[in-house]
Amino acid sequence: MSKNIQTDLIHAAGHETAKKIAQSVSTPKVLPIYMTSVYNFDDVDSLEAVYAGEAAGYVYSRDSNPGLLAACEMVATAEGSESAEVFGSGMAAITSAIIANIKAGEHIVSSPVLYGGVYNFFKNELPKFGVEVDFVDFSNPEDIKAAMKPNTKIVYTESIINPLMNVCDIPAVAEIAHAGGAKFIIDNTFATPSVVRPMDHGADIVCYSVTKYMGGHSDLIGGAVAGSKEDVAKIHKTLAMYGCLMGPMEAWLLTRSMRTLDMRMKKHSENALKVAEFFEKHPKIEKVHYAALPSSPDHALAEKLFTDGMCGGMMAIDLAGGEAAAVKLMEVMPNIKFVPSLASYSTTMSYPARTSHRAYNEAELKAAGITMGTLRISIGMEEAEDIIAEFAAGLDQL
Repeated sequence: MSKNIQTDLIHAAGHETAKKIAQSVSTPKVLPIYMTSVYNFDDVDSLEAVYAGEAAGYVYSRDSNPGLLAACEMVATAEGSESAEVFGSGMAAITSAIIANIKAGEHIVSSPVLYGGVYNFFKNELPKFGVEVDFVDFSNPEDIKAAMKPNTKIVYTESIINPLMNVCDIPAVAEIAHAGGAKFIIDNTFATPSVVRPMDHGADIVCYSVTKYMGGHSDLIGGAVAGSKEDVAKIHKTLAMYGCLMGPMEAWLLTRSMRTLDMRMKKHSENALKVAEFFEKHPKIEKVHYAALPSSPDHALAEKLFTDGMCGGMMAIDLAGGEAAAVKLMEVMPNIKFVPSLASYSTTMSYPARTSHRAYNEAELKAAGITMGTLRISIGMEEAEDIIAEFAAGLDQL
């Protein structure tokens, strides 16, 4: 104790207290939030041992911290992968996975229909650094084969493609990528591991915006990748270099949320099928994009790849009245709100042409099948009949 209360307060409940907690024979039921940027050491040898991997410990939270490792464990467990890493956003996860596996003079084959931010990254950012990207129709494996080049290092797409919910033939794409010596990187955000584990079907690296279903409560921003120890270690170097790690609060929220992921996805999927069946019969809706419907061109593939017939909570509809109908419907709904995101506990609507795919020009939107009457619907966990009743009332006003 010093004679100065300020000095005592600076050093109280610090290093020695942390050591006592670490030595406790009891552990907290819920993992704490590790709100620390850096870690104490008693000597230089201890620091060197941690750096060398000879002792357990942490140095600086830009590289790792216990809360982040817990979140990584949750993602790897869900995905059934050797390893995983978490990031500050879904875009950070995807761009890190790409950057870690590509360099100037190399080539990427990608689906043209993607989350708009990734499309923009491929189309406008990577060419600045000497990386060539070709966009091809992934519904035809022969087109993918034809696009492969000797310098192709990455084949990239989404398992359920944003925003029209087309289903990727993961085993077929994996076979083509590997035959050409490329990594197959896939975004599994819409499906989650509860619906499909892409690595079980040949994918090398799986990416997520955990902001969406993995988090599930609209209260965190984050991303994740899953893969082999070797692949994730390579991506981790990119994460540490660019400083795009997840924050400790977000890591805690993600760990909490993923404990209920599977049960949430079952409810989302169950509700979505009921709502899709309602939409399919409604005269003011021209088309419903949802693979669980027998009328969907992707139904057989979804039945083959997806768990227990689940297709997740995401769907899209094309309104007969075009842009005017889409804008009107978003305005008249009392509880189902226009939200430029997805996968919350409640049902929401988004307008791809003005939100997720605003980076697409008019020709690109047309080629992707996105109309000005396309709404993307994220079905929540309300009772299905209540969701249907609100949409029925809203559509009556168009």
